[in-house]
Amino acid sequence: QVQLVESGGGSVQAGGSLRLSCVASGYSYSRPCMGWFREAPGKEREFVSVIVTRGTTGYADSVKGRFTISQDIAKNTLYLQMNSLKPDDTAVYYCAAGGARLCRNAGVYNYWGQGTQVTVAS
Repeated sequence: QVQLVESGGGSVQAGGSLRLSCVASGYSYSRPCMGWFREAPGKEREFVSVIVTRGTTGYADSVKGRFTISQDIAKNTLYLQMNSLKPDDTAVYYCAAGGARLCRNAGVYNYWGQGTQVTVAS
């Protein structure tokens, strides 16, 4: 049974930083994509960042240059380093695994974490 558990969320002032972690237990990495999505109140879940097993990464335009995704397969952990945070980054952040293609699309992922709240004050 695959389980994804996020941590690292919290409240910060604009311009601050947070690092999210997602520990994946029972996951075989048989599909190449893991990603981060976020959902703000009243908005649909949106793509934030993706990493492919071979190391290729991708970012939403809104976070490019500020967020960095990384992965430590030996520790079964996915990370999202978030710098220069803005109030518009406020959302619940979700870790996703099991995507094979079109990995910016939330619908392709088989497994999701429970989410971690990120709140950025102006």
